Amino acid sequence: FKKIFGNEKHPNILISFLNAVLKSDDKIKTIKLMETDINPESIEDKFSRLDVKAITDRGEHINIEIQLKNEYNMIKRTLFYWSRMYSTQLNKGENYNLLSRTICINILNFKFLKDVDNFHSCFRLKEVESNIELTDDEEIHFIEIPKLPKNADVTDMLVAWASFLKDPESEEVRSLEFNMTEFKEAKDELIRLSQNDKERILYEMREKANKDRRNRKSKIKI
Repeated sequence: FKKIFGNEKHPNILISFLNAVLKSDDKIKTIKLMETDINPESIEDKFSRLDVKAITDRGEHINIEIQLKNEYNMIKRTLFYWSRMYSTQLNKGENYNLLSRTICINILNFKFLKDVDNFHSCFRLKEVESNIELTDDEEIHFIEIPKLPKNADVTDMLVAWASFLKDPESEEVRSLEFNMTEFKEAKDELIRLSQNDKERILYEMREKANKDRRNRKSKIKI
C-alpha cells in the first residue's frame, strides 16, 4: 500500500484517492508526503499496519492507515494519532489559529462498525441534539473493505479505489486501467513491486504472519 499510494514518483495516485474519499468541490491538486512515525514492534504488527502521511495544497494534514487485522483498539488508537498530528503542528508559543484541518483515514480489511452498513463512514465533531457541526478540523474516516457491495458502481471513484484495494486483479479494476491513468500507474507499480525480489519477500512475510494469526484464532475457537 505505502509503496503505491505513498510513492513520490506517482502523486496522482494518492491525490485521486484522497479526492475520492473527501468528496470536496475544492479538489486537492498537490500533496507533500511526510515521514511516518509509527514504529511497529513485531513482524506481525509491521505487516498488519501500514500508513501514509501527507499535507495537501489546502493545508490539510492527512494520515492514511491500512489495517489488515482487528487489534480491538481502533477508535482510541485513531484519536491518539489524530491528536498527535494536530498538536505537533504548533511550535512552542505559536498561535492556535495556525492549526490546520487534520484527517485520519482508516482502511480496514475487516468489518468494524457494527451499526453501519455502508463501507465508508465519516465522523466529525457535532452537537448531540441539534447536529450542528462544531468544526471540521477533526475528521475521521473508516473504509471497511469487506462491506464493499458486490457489483458496486465503479464509476464512483471511492468504490473504484476500494475495489482496487480489495482485488487489483478483478475485471472491474482491469477495465479502470484502460480508462484512468492513476489506476494504470497504480497497477504498473504493483506489477513492478511483485517483480522486485525484496518487495516480494516482504509481501510473503506479511502473508505468512497473517496466516499464522488466522490459524491461531481457529485453534482457539476449536
